[in-house]
Amino acid sequence: MPGISIFAFVPHRSLFTLCENRPPALTSQLTANSPALTCYSSFRVSTLSIATAKEVFDLLRDDLAAIEQEFLKQSASPVEVVTDIAQYLMSGGGKRIRPLLLLLSAKSLGCTTHSRIRLGAVVEMLHTATLVHDDIIDEADTRRGRPSSNTTWGNAKCVLAGDWLYMQSFSTALEERNFRVLDLLISLTQQMVEGELLQMQKLGHLINEEEYFDLIYRKTACLFSVSMQLGAAISHTDPAIESQLGEYGRNLGLAFQIVDDVLDLTAAEEVLGKPAASDLREGKATLAVIHALERGTGADREAIRTVLADRSFATVSHPAILEVLNRHGSLAYAMDTACAYAEAARLSIADLPDSEAKRALLWVPGFVTTRDR
Repeated sequence: MPGISIFAFVPHRSLFTLCENRPPALTSQLTANSPALTCYSSFRVSTLSIATAKEVFDLLRDDLAAIEQEFLKQSASPVEVVTDIAQYLMSGGGKRIRPLLLLLSAKSLGCTTHSRIRLGAVVEMLHTATLVHDDIIDEADTRRGRPSSNTTWGNAKCVLAGDWLYMQSFSTALEERNFRVLDLLISLTQQMVEGELLQMQKLGHLINEEEYFDLIYRKTACLFSVSMQLGAAISHTDPAIESQLGEYGRNLGLAFQIVDDVLDLTAAEEVLGKPAASDLREGKATLAVIHALERGTGADREAIRTVLADRSFATVSHPAILEVLNRHGSLAYAMDTACAYAEAARLSIADLPDSEAKRALLWVPGFVTTRDR
């Protein structure tokens, strides 16, 4: 079943270890007395053991299947092309990590109402809408190893289908009659749109780490954070607990996007399901590239600038860029940073009561940082 493909993953390499030069932003979140950490370190946020992938699958299998059905129901439109595009994207698989987070957040707080299924479909609809628009903006030809929706139906229809999915997600969420839910979704949508606009302004230009983290928070981590907060909102829990769960989602989302950006540089096209090094071809400077720009020789910086400006490897090859990144430890730095954020996510739920859902939440950061696609 495509919707639960997250559990089919088997790590293909050993886990990464955190580096000494952990990003300053995480200093306050990782305690000074903690031992050296990895994404599955021996350091425990509680006496609770981390769940296995099978345990997480068993815990969420029925709920994820229900979300699939809810998505199909809510994305059905009298206008056939809207339904076709939505179902095409849904059938393409994906990790379903955003609805998974919402389910775990709600379960950790004892929520068992249909709201968790309805809002799980809402966050997946929002994510699907962003994929439709992203592929148009990036002029992508493939998505998850298949032709992107815009190559099949054209840009005009896909823009409108993406807009419809945005509106339908809000219409579905409105059934909750919960102002906090709407507040979170409106703020989220604004952040995502602003993030896309900011990224378009910066294409082909050099950016610093602060700008990079602002971009990936808006484009990726904000949805992770809101998915966790929605689980709290339908559980009517204390605002402090909602904030902790939101922080977990934020840290996890940052780790997820950093790993995505590293894989874009290093993984094979047949594994990624899209052309390798797409970010550089689109003029996007990601964390490893920014690190190399700050530490490289004049020739190194010029090579990277050329690729970003040309948006191609016509002058400087992809292997040449990888050599620069490896020579300066830039790929390792990016992965170490991702692992630090993954560990911060685990630490942010230390005070959450022990439960099977919490065990699953402790598992997710390790999955995020050891996946190969």
